[in-house]
Amino acid sequence: MDTTINSSDDYKPLVLVIDDSLDVHRLLRARLRTEEIEFREATDGAGGVKIAEEHQPTVILLDLDMPGMDGFEVLRVLKENPRTLQVPVIVLSGLQSSQDKVTAFDLGAVDYVTKPFDLTELRVRVRAAVKMQRLIRMLANKAQIDGLTGLWNRIFFNTRMAEELGRLSRREGNLALAVLDIDNFKSVNDTYGHPAGDAVIQGLAKLLVKECRHTDSVCRYGGEEFGIIMPDTSCTDAKNVAERIRAAFEQLSWPRHPERKTTVSIGVAAMAGTGALTPEALLEIADRNLYSAKHAGRNRVVASLAQLTGTDTVIRAAG
Repeated sequence: MDTTINSSDDYKPLVLVIDDSLDVHRLLRARLRTEEIEFREATDGAGGVKIAEEHQPTVILLDLDMPGMDGFEVLRVLKENPRTLQVPVIVLSGLQSSQDKVTAFDLGAVDYVTKPFDLTELRVRVRAAVKMQRLIRMLANKAQIDGLTGLWNRIFFNTRMAEELGRLSRREGNLALAVLDIDNFKSVNDTYGHPAGDAVIQGLAKLLVKECRHTDSVCRYGGEEFGIIMPDTSCTDAKNVAERIRAAFEQLSWPRHPERKTTVSIGVAAMAGTGALTPEALLEIADRNLYSAKHAGRNRVVASLAQLTGTDTVIRAAG
């Protein structure tokens, strides 16, 4: 499940080559084959931008002199798109004037190599860009990891919610959000101490990792609250997952207080159809359902479906 930072051993760099010369593609693939990198190739600017947005490569090697959308325009588009803004671009170009180089760097290129290029030098430059991007990615991920549980934190939760809702605004689909809150958690801390409370939080985190899919995003939303973002999940399926988590958590035993069971209340909000809801609106529905679960006696799941029909949203209770 998508809950922890990838180790550097699992990370294989993806290099995107955008160049209208097939000879350049063949040459780079042959000479960089020992670098343990994956390649994607585009022979025009528009195609390169599309691949970059879909795959978010580690490094882009970009030719400037291409028909149609030239390299300068590609750079502008890449650096204006939040999904590709941070991808380092190394320019490979036969244009050697100082003004071309200045323009490329002003537009966001990290390096400029003139053709015909020295392949040994290019290999070293690609390695340096890959290494730097790996470090940047590791730091960015660590900033989104909760220290106590190893789950994603609130920063990641907000980003992921915006991405998933943006996806649904472009095409029809399903999305479910579950918000969980440990019942009477304050009394656990007050009665048995904060280490006991931390153990309960960590126990729930491990359970969520076990019960959720790789495609789900499990986050510690704050304190004793957790959020699960479930793409392509119906309201019924999300409610079933939440009920399975609730029942399993109730059965856990705690070494610091084996005589006391701990439970969780869960609010589920799901979307179906095509349209748009803000992250705040979907979270509000899930929070309202969580409040209903608490008010009805805790240790239960309340779910509802936001049926999207164009600009209208109809909230229905889950069956």
